[in-house]
Amino acid sequence: MIELMNINGNPNVGVYVFANNKIALVPTTITEKDKHRIEEALGVEAIEARVADMMIHGVMVAGNDNGLLLPRIVKPEEYDALRSALRGRMRVEILDIRQTALGNLIAANSRAALVSPLLNRTVLEKIKSVLGVEVVAQKALADITTVGSMLVVTDRGGLVHPGVTEEELRFLSNLFGVDFGTGTVNFGLYFVKAGLVANNHGAIVGDETTGPELMRIQQALGLQG
Repeated sequence: MIELMNINGNPNVGVYVFANNKIALVPTTITEKDKHRIEEALGVEAIEARVADMMIHGVMVAGNDNGLLLPRIVKPEEYDALRSALRGRMRVEILDIRQTALGNLIAANSRAALVSPLLNRTVLEKIKSVLGVEVVAQKALADITTVGSMLVVTDRGGLVHPGVTEEELRFLSNLFGVDFGTGTVNFGLYFVKAGLVANNHGAIVGDETTGPELMRIQQALGLQG
């Protein structure tokens, strides 16, 4: 249910891969072997894609099972290709705002979405419409505004930056409807989104992640047993 790996030699798998419970977006440079490993670990179809000629899908894309949010810099042909590959399984919409690293600014599961205060409040209704969940703007977590980069959440559990307070942990658990744990990835990286991709079925994590880190990830995401 959890796979240690790297993408093109880089352990920051969460930078390159976005996943929900239906699909995973992966770089076009990925090997067939690694693509298959991702599909096996997450139990989804892996779709090769580009966004603005880049392949950092975990950074650029946000969403859940209901919809995907793409940055304004996505090319029309990339947008069309992704919609075609998804075959109507979820909505795909462009968020026309200045910020483009949507994955670092938005975290969502099937119950709620947490968005950074850096986002203009006028787009909150669109996010709610596309993702089909409650949307909450949080001023910061551990005094950091890029809240999407700090956590990974599924419908089974969540892992978050170890600098958060007990009050912030309770807030996250109440918002997303799951228990949260704190932890790191890739031998001490606090920004767990960079080294971890997870859904309800399993996870992939950077291959520099230690045994104790892996145990905390499995426990936080409900992937044990």
